[in-house]
Amino acid sequence: MTVVKNRLTCYILKVLDITIKTIPHRQQVYETCGDYREKDGKTAITVSALADWRMEALVAVHELVEYFLIKNASIPIKDIDRFDIDFEHARNRGLVGKDDEPGDAPDAPYRKQHFRATNLERQLADNLGVNWRDYENFLANLYGVCHRRKKRP
Repeated sequence: MTVVKNRLTCYILKVLDITIKTIPHRQQVYETCGDYREKDGKTAITVSALADWRMEALVAVHELVEYFLIKNASIPIKDIDRFDIDFEHARNRGLVGKDDEPGDAPDAPYRKQHFRATNLERQLADNLGVNWRDYENFLANLYGVCHRRKKRP
């Protein structure tokens, strides 16, 4: 068999290099249950250790889906970091509620992506038999207010 190539086309396959790790909550930089970050072409998602593996899975899936969606929308993580840090400063000054989540704010640059990740998280909770209200209450009471998405500066 003879193969004739008139033009050489190269495709570069970029393999996903994503790590999801459960860590003690005190190792999170912020009062957060989940975090994602990029370094050297790798993505790391950290999830605070919780009482139930299913709850850890819910936080991990939320972070993973939100990460994919912000990448697809070309929203730089540094913009999210800046927003979340400013949001926390506003919280400390009493300008936003103590239970408010940055991703729920109308001016959050990743609001749509956060909502979509939360929708999938809720569906997964239902499939895993985790009551959503109990889960939210558990996270809120676990460490004070445990926000799902606050980034490192």
